[in-house]
Amino acid sequence: MLDALFSSKSAKAVLLFLQTYGEGYGREMAQTFGIRPVQVQNQLKKFEAGGWLVSRSVGRTRLYSWNPRNPLVGPLRQFLQAAIDTLPDDEVRAYYRQRRRPRRAGKPL
Repeated sequence: MLDALFSSKSAKAVLLFLQTYGEGYGREMAQTFGIRPVQVQNQLKKFEAGGWLVSRSVGRTRLYSWNPRNPLVGPLRQFLQAAIDTLPDDEVRAYYRQRRRPRRAGKPL
């Protein structure tokens, strides 16, 4: 459904990843979706140049997140959330429900 709307698979992956996790870096997004990192980096640069995303350096890594000053980000995020809600459960589990922090020490499985 979203493939027809976005220009590429990497554009769709970047936007849905950021909608789910709020922020991330290029290599993480590429590994999640099995896309070449250069494709993801190109999309991130394009969205940042367009004013949709902002980035900051954390050590040697560039971390991307939504631009809070862009008034169109809110409606775009609502649209993306509606799109995520319509995805099949197996796709949501595979790509959009990954653990972002380590498990607490001693917590039973």
